[in-house]
Formats: sequence, C-alpha cells, structure tokens
Amino acid sequence: MAGAITFLLQPLAAGAVGAAGDDAPTESTFVAQIVLLVIVGRLFGELFQRIGQPAVMGQLVAGILLGPSFFGWVWPVAHDMVFPGHGMIMIDAVAKLGVLMLLLLTGMETDLKLVRKVGAACFSISVSGVLVPFFCGFLLAQFLPDSLLPETSQRVVAGLFLGTALSISSVKIVAMVIREMNFMRRNLGQIIISSAIIEDTIGWVIIAITFGIATNGRLEFVPLITTIGSVVAFILFSFTIGRRIVFGLIRWTNDVAQSEYAVISVILAIMGVMALITDMIGVHTVLGAFVAGILVGESPILTDHIEAQLRGVITALFMPVFFGMAGLSADLTVLLDPQLALLTLGLVLVASVGKFGGAFMGGKMAGMSWMESTAIGCGMNARGSTEVIVASIGLTMGILSDDLFTMIVTMAVITTLAMPPMLRWALRRLPAGEEEKQRIDRETLDERGFVAQLERLLLAVDDSTVGKFTAYLAGLLSGSSGMPTTVLRLKSGRANEEKSEQVPVAHVAEVKKGAKEGAEAAKQDDESIGKVHITARTELEATGQTIAEEARKGYSMLLVGLRNAVTSKGILSKRLNDITGGFEGPVFIVAKGAPGGRTPKLDVDSTILVPVNGTDVSRRAFDLALALARPTGSCVRALYVSRESRLIRKRGPMSMRREESVLKDMVTMADRYGVRIETAIRKRGAAHDAIIKEAAKGVTMIMMGGSPRSGDELFFGDTAAAVLDKAAGPVVLVAALSAKQEEPEAL
Repeated sequence: MAGAITFLLQPLAAGAVGAAGDDAPTESTFVAQIVLLVIVGRLFGELFQRIGQPAVMGQLVAGILLGPSFFGWVWPVAHDMVFPGHGMIMIDAVAKLGVLMLLLLTGMETDLKLVRKVGAACFSISVSGVLVPFFCGFLLAQFLPDSLLPETSQRVVAGLFLGTALSISSVKIVAMVIREMNFMRRNLGQIIISSAIIEDTIGWVIIAITFGIATNGRLEFVPLITTIGSVVAFILFSFTIGRRIVFGLIRWTNDVAQSEYAVISVILAIMGVMALITDMIGVHTVLGAFVAGILVGESPILTDHIEAQLRGVITALFMPVFFGMAGLSADLTVLLDPQLALLTLGLVLVASVGKFGGAFMGGKMAGMSWMESTAIGCGMNARGSTEVIVASIGLTMGILSDDLFTMIVTMAVITTLAMPPMLRWALRRLPAGEEEKQRIDRETLDERGFVAQLERLLLAVDDSTVGKFTAYLAGLLSGSSGMPTTVLRLKSGRANEEKSEQVPVAHVAEVKKGAKEGAEAAKQDDESIGKVHITARTELEATGQTIAEEARKGYSMLLVGLRNAVTSKGILSKRLNDITGGFEGPVFIVAKGAPGGRTPKLDVDSTILVPVNGTDVSRRAFDLALALARPTGSCVRALYVSRESRLIRKRGPMSMRREESVLKDMVTMADRYGVRIETAIRKRGAAHDAIIKEAAKGVTMIMMGGSPRSGDELFFGDTAAAVLDKAAGPVVLVAALSAKQEEPEAL
C-alpha cells in the first residue's frame, strides 16, 4: 500500500510548493484523491463482502484508514500532501453530489409494493422502532459535555440529529442479510424489510424538518409548522402530479431521444430539480433526491438495463468517494481519551438497546413470538450508510462537532458489523411453516414465469376482427401488471382502404377493456396494480421499418393482429414476416381468426387449448394462456403431444412418467393463478392431428409456442403449418424471434 501511495504522490510533488500558498486544490491532487478513495474503498469493500459484511462498511473503514486515524498518524507528510486541509474543495463537492446520488439509488430500491402488501403488520414495528431510539438519542444529547457541541445553544437541534441517527435503519444492509438467508419471501423477512423502508423514509423526512429548524438556529413554533407543512405539501405533490410528470418525462425521453443514455440524464435532472425544490422550501436536498428515486423506481417504463447503468456509476464512483470522505472526517485517535472512549461505548449501548428494544416492542405489539421479535430487533439495529449520511449532514451544517461525529461513525460501524451475525443467528431458529412453504413455492414458480418478465408491450393491429381481438388480448396481459402498451396501426390490405385515425382509437378501447379485466383480477393478490399507460400512434401506418424503429425504444413483446396473416396453404404471409422481421424478441401472433369474421369471446365458458411437450417454448405459451384465462375465467386445456410415438410404445409401464410430470407442473402453475385446467395426453399419430382432434371437442382458441426456422420466410414447422391450415378457430403463435434455433416442431 505504501508503494502505491508513493507512486501516486510523485505527480503531486512538483505542485506541492505552489499549492501551499494557494487555497485552490490542484488537478493532480484531486485526481490522486479520487484514485485512492476508489481503489482502497473497493478493495476493503470486497474484503468485507467476502467475510459476510456490507461492502459500504469496508469503504467507510477504508476512509478511516486513509484519514488521520491511520495514514495521517503513520505518515503525516504524505497524508497532508494527498489530503491537505486547503485542497479538499473539489473532492468534497463530489462527495456532496454522492450523497444525492446515494439517496436517489436508495429511493429507486424502495419497494413500495412490498410496504403496501405488509404495511399493517409492520406499522407498530416502524413507529416504536423510530420513537424509542429517537427519544433515547435526544435525551442523551441533553447530557453530553459542552465540549462535544459546537454551539451549546443548539443542544436541542443536536439532539434531533442524534435521535434521528439512532432511529434510522439501513435498508440495503438489512436486505443483504435477508436475501443471503433466503428469507426474502418469508413473512418475517418481508416485514423486516418493509419496516426498514418505512423507518428510512421517516428518517429522511425528520432530517429535512431538522434541517429547517437548524437553519433558524433554534426551535420556534411558527417556522416548525411552516417547515412541516412544506414537507407534507412537497410529498403530496410528488406522489400525485409529480408522479405523472416523472413517468411522462422518462417515457418521452426513452421514445424520442436518439442519443446514448438520454434517460439517465433525465433521471439525474429530475433528481436535481427535486433537490432544488426541497432546498427552496427550506429543507435539505436529500429529501428531494430520495423522493425522486422512489418516483423513478416506480416508473413503468424504466427498464432493467437503464437502472443497472445508473446503479453502476453510483456504486463504482460515488459510493467509495462519499464513504471514504466520511471516514476521512472521523479521527479515531480522539478515542484514546478515556472520557471520549467511555462516552462512545455508552453511545453504542444506548443506540443498541434503544433500537433493539423499540423494534422488539413493536414486534410483540404486532402479536409476534419472542424469537420473531428478537429477529426484528436484530435486523433493525443496522444503521450503516444511512447513519453516516445523517452524521455527515450534521457535521457539514455545524450541528455536530468533529469528536461527536467520530463517535457516531464509530457507533455506526460497530452496530452495523454486529447486525449480520446476530440476524443470521435469529433467522436460523425460525423454520417456515407448511402453509408458508407452499406460498413461497408458488411465488418462486410465478417469478420464473414468462409473463412476469414482461415490462412493455408493442401492439400492431389492423381494423379487422383479428386486430380487435388481438387488442383485447393485449389489454388482458398489460392490465395484470400495469404494463405500458403502445398501439400501432396496420393496413388491412383491402383495396379500398383509406387512411383513418379511428382504427387505433377503436382498438385502444379494446385494450382498455381487457386491461380493466386484467387489473381487477390482479388486484385480488396485489393492490398496487395501477392503470395501464396506453399510447396510440395514430399518425403511423406501421410497416416493418416503422415497427423496427419503434422497437428500439425498448419493448418486451410484439403482438400482431392482421387480416389474412395465413395463406390458403397454412403458410404465414410475407407481409407478416416483414412486420415481425425488425423486432428482436418474443412475438405474439394471432395468425388466424374465428370463422365468419366474428370476434371470439373469452369468458367462463371458453377453453384455451395449449399443446405442451416440456420445452421452454411450450411453457411460454402455457404461461401466456394462464395470464389470459385468469381475468376472463376461461379454462386452459394442456395437451401433451409426443413426437416420438414409436419410442413411447417401447417404454412399457413407465412410458407415462415424463408426460405426467410435465402436466403436473402445469396444474401447479394453474393453481397458483386460480385458473381451471384440464389435461390430456396423445401419444399416437401426428402431432397436428392430435391437436386438431382435441380442438374439435370445443375450444375457443389454440395457443402454440414455437421457434421460427432459419430462412427468409416466417416458418414455424410442419406441425404449426398443418394446424393453421386445418383449425376451425383462432390460432395464436408465440415465438422468440431473437433466437431462431432449429427445433423439431413448434408446440
């Protein structure tokens, strides 16, 4: 380490003399500071993570070691050269920006759906888990020696900061241990995380109000009411009108901007504007950044790769810089003073007892067992990054002294490092009950499903009954999870067709109809499902080129409803190939409509036939069929079609094992959604004959999964072609156009 630091110091030596008489930091000093904080922070973060501790604590410890506690003590000349008192302006600005970025990320990771789901169970935990340690911290501040306070007249404000620091919890660190212990789906795990989210949110609101009080210099009734009213008004505006504005900005940027990372720029701008608004109303900018993160994280158009890109730059640069700077500000050598050391131990004791006791009390009031309440108390005792941010704000504002800041950081490190082993110990003693195991299995199965991975739908339809039916099916899918849907108009191919803007409008009504049914069914399990965002591109008569251009905006699946999509020989038309050719991803093609041009109807008397054979493509079709059947009350008939009839006849008495296993999985999936299901097995004859014979028993539509064959034409194999040629009713093909691998047949 010393050799690396010596290497970094070489370019600083030439400018050291010039910088000594100038308060402005040099560029080389700034770069050296960034490099050291990033490298050392990442190394210690990696080390701590390998021993089962949070990486942010490793970055904080790295900053402590680079500060006066170790580096400045062992090699003071080198320390003053890299981290001079007059040369910290630039790196301090990066750290302040890092606070906002961290709060943005924290907000994006705040799962409000989980809070809504188990909010009632964790209300008492959150309230008592905040009030008890807050009171302890505020009371402790009233008895601190005057030497630990910058201004003895601000003891009340210092107490508010100390109380907040003791009451807040780190969601990130709690979630890390919960996830590691496979408790994320357990009832107790969800309650712990939800409680931490609520406490975190309450903590940042308190900090914002405390900042307003500190700005006035003392506690006054009228300014306090004004500050609280401003915070309430800001939050109400943010989660009503502000939510729509944020969603609209992200969608517009994603759909219109062609430059790279435009959405990330807009997200950062949203964070900055909301931080400025909170600053203008007299509270701290962290509240604006945190609320902005919540709204951005809830945006229905935000894709995983955009979120990953933003998280990457925050984690790689701003986290090690901020926590490193926080560590630099803590001088542990002051703890050599016996009085300060005893006060720090007392602070750790008060913080631990207050937080554990408050959360434990809340758990008991919620009717939990002693061991469950113990686990909650252990989990809530992790402060980590959030407490360091709170303490840093207090230090910057001059509310906390350097010594008191060091004591709080030390307490944060000790309680955070102690939490993971304590929580692991408590969780190991709480086995899941049978009912909980069944629920976890169902949710795990649901998460692996194809529909659960969809984020945004692109719908291309003409004015035919096939297009109308496809729009309705798209609505059923989007309504179940609130997926944004864009509607494009296709020409129907009629000779006398005129350009009309009424077709998308009419189909939007069908999408809304289906979305309403899908949302009502989904809300039985998830009350957080909201309205579907529908965009009708009335100015477009979509072609393969325009669909390809639209697809670049980021869609999970393309749904196509087109008159005459199949030729008289059961072959998909060249026009359909052109339409789907520019879309790289799953497609949902209503390739054939109902006879007589009528619109099919899905209801309790309907049956969706899905041929399955255990492959991923057939499971994908089955998953979509369940999503359509659930809101309509339709029945799904899973037909196992074997392609190896001769081999099956030679298997003897064990010949049905694979078929029964596959169908059993299908029944489990249907039970998860509460969908009626029928099963059947056909192991003799051609696959398409088996499907047509089963359909003749009375089905509303056939849904087949498959992979297109390589070539210029959109061809799903002989089985699909034969079914399209002979089927009397609607046929839906589900395919993955991004992976045109060879498969024996499509099912």
